[in-house]
Amino acid sequence: MLSQVMQEAINAQINNELYSSYSYLSMSAWCESHQFVGCAHWLRLQSEEERNHAMRLHDFLIAREGRVILETIAQPEVEFETVVEVFEKALAQEQVVTSQIDGLYELAFNEKAFAALVELEWFITEQVEEEKTAREVVHKFRMVADDPASLLDMDRELNQRQPEAGGE
Repeated sequence: MLSQVMQEAINAQINNELYSSYSYLSMSAWCESHQFVGCAHWLRLQSEEERNHAMRLHDFLIAREGRVILETIAQPEVEFETVVEVFEKALAQEQVVTSQIDGLYELAFNEKAFAALVELEWFITEQVEEEKTAREVVHKFRMVADDPASLLDMDRELNQRQPEAGGE
């Protein structure tokens, strides 16, 4: 069984992942309303991924005889100036989640919660990929700037994203 401190930290991360999911859904809605349907599609899939991350922690906590306690999810940002800003915020959000996961891993290490360490290694690897992907999209958007044809190409490219196999 996990310590109370570890359970509380995992519950907090479940909330963080659900907030990320909610935030990506808000970004998706903004893109959809501004006719960036490919961007909206990409962000909606990202929202689903974040929810799956929350559920992975949820299921882990239950498997370790912990108690899941869901908290209120904060309202995400709903207004953005540009599609570039949306993806810059997405990258910043991934960097925050990386920091949260690192802190959770450090706590698990200090608590000698070895099963949690193994579970969190997956999240550490996942965050490297999440940041890399977001950084690449931001870089491409910055390169194309406000060129309408290039923005349409980017939107089409992002519309090609497929859901991840296994729901994670």
